[in-house]
Amino acid sequence: MLIEQACESFKTLLCQQLERVNNYKAQHVDYTTKEVVTIGIIDGDGIGPIIMEAAKRVLYELVKDEINSGKIVIKVIDGLTIENRLALNEPVPKSVLEEIKSCDVLLKGPTTTPMGGKMESANVTLRRELDLYANVRPVQIPQEGIDWIFYRENTEGEYVLGSRGIELPGLAMDFKVTTDFGTKRIARAAFEYAKNNGKNRVSIVTKANIMKKTDGKFTAVCHEVAKDYPDIEVDDWYIDIMTANLVNPAIRNQFQVVLLPNLYGDIITDEAAQIQGGVGTAGSANIGDRYAMFEAIHGSAPRMIQEGLGDYANPASILKALVLLLQHICRPAAAERLLKAMDSCRVAVTGDRDGATCKEYADALISLI
Repeated sequence: MLIEQACESFKTLLCQQLERVNNYKAQHVDYTTKEVVTIGIIDGDGIGPIIMEAAKRVLYELVKDEINSGKIVIKVIDGLTIENRLALNEPVPKSVLEEIKSCDVLLKGPTTTPMGGKMESANVTLRRELDLYANVRPVQIPQEGIDWIFYRENTEGEYVLGSRGIELPGLAMDFKVTTDFGTKRIARAAFEYAKNNGKNRVSIVTKANIMKKTDGKFTAVCHEVAKDYPDIEVDDWYIDIMTANLVNPAIRNQFQVVLLPNLYGDIITDEAAQIQGGVGTAGSANIGDRYAMFEAIHGSAPRMIQEGLGDYANPASILKALVLLLQHICRPAAAERLLKAMDSCRVAVTGDRDGATCKEYADALISLI
């Protein structure tokens, strides 16, 4: 009986995934001609409200003329706190999702995901509901010749059904999803970026020697897409050796664009950010055809709050995400002003009382802007 019930549950999941692919309708947005851009702001949990306050102040300073003229609308969205989500037992409350969908792009602070239980991550829910299929994370260390950009598939893999596995007495199974449709569009995004930005190498990272059906499909489809880009070199790496390659000074500066399924991309981009200077130094873009969400790659850091260090949180990651947001909505001049200010700022935020506070850093940054 239990096995029959599990098979019925699996059948439901299969049908839902096929329906997701078959019902897809692209809605492209051209920000070069869009008259009004609405930016949603979500503070998040833990250190989220602290670093987001800095980001909001910087954003207002950078685009204040367009805000005053009505070309950019800032919409603060409440209700995506861990307390509200637990009270409603919803990873993203319906009313909050409706407000988010009234925006074009979202700048989001880190949100807490409860451990265990069945509540899905707010990020996973948003990526699915907004169809944010491309997670894009740049990592740069100029002095070492490192200029990486990671294209992580964002709506499939282990995460799409991460809270809907099957559990029997003594046995638990989760599911991994790879489709031609989902792989083709993330591969196309990665190769288009390479073509348009003077890159001549795309590295595909999987564990296709073990996950022969899912990762095997991902690899095969990526190579199919690669045929449309004959001037770009393509190579394949397994995720375990790629994690070693990123800390190998002899070869790591040879990588340019890295293309990965969801879980591997999540793990390896944290490693890459740590090499750059820590997860607090990297921003993340989640991009779809209609919506886009920009966020820090780190979590809500509850330990910092518990230890009374929240005011000393480093806002660099969310500010790097703001750079990506401004580039996405075709405000390159504002993005460049922020990058130059961050490069020039000599106020150091260390995450403890030996360094500056988040507010002090934001003050110094705004004075440079």
